[in-house]
Amino acid sequence: MNNRPEITISSLDAQRLFTLIESLPTKKMVGISELEEELARAIIVDPKEIPTTIVTMNSTVKFTVEASREEFLMTLVYPKDLDLKGDKISILAPVGSALLGLAQGDQIEWPKPGGGLIKITINEIFYQPERAGEYHR
Repeated sequence: MNNRPEITISSLDAQRLFTLIESLPTKKMVGISELEEELARAIIVDPKEIPTTIVTMNSTVKFTVEASREEFLMTLVYPKDLDLKGDKISILAPVGSALLGLAQGDQIEWPKPGGGLIKITINEIFYQPERAGEYHR
């Protein structure tokens, strides 16, 4: 897990995620410490400087889970934006926090709840707010 790829996060996403973490009733929730570690190691840039191949909040991304070879197309969202359609993943979900800041083609191993690791590969970013000119969403 020490060989995680470099990640880039917009300053807007970083600010909102720090605020989200602070608002949680407990920081002992599964995955919170990993998300905090990712934020701490991230390269943080102005939203207008985010490369178009980076997964940001509200990006729609196709990724593969290596163990099952299953491919998913999901939008990375804040918990308040989840719905019952099943096409969104919360940043607080283990796979959600693993996606943030990765570039197309990147692969990461991430801790699974209950132990073990999951390996995820970013295949394609179908939509990214910054690429669409949405800097203040």
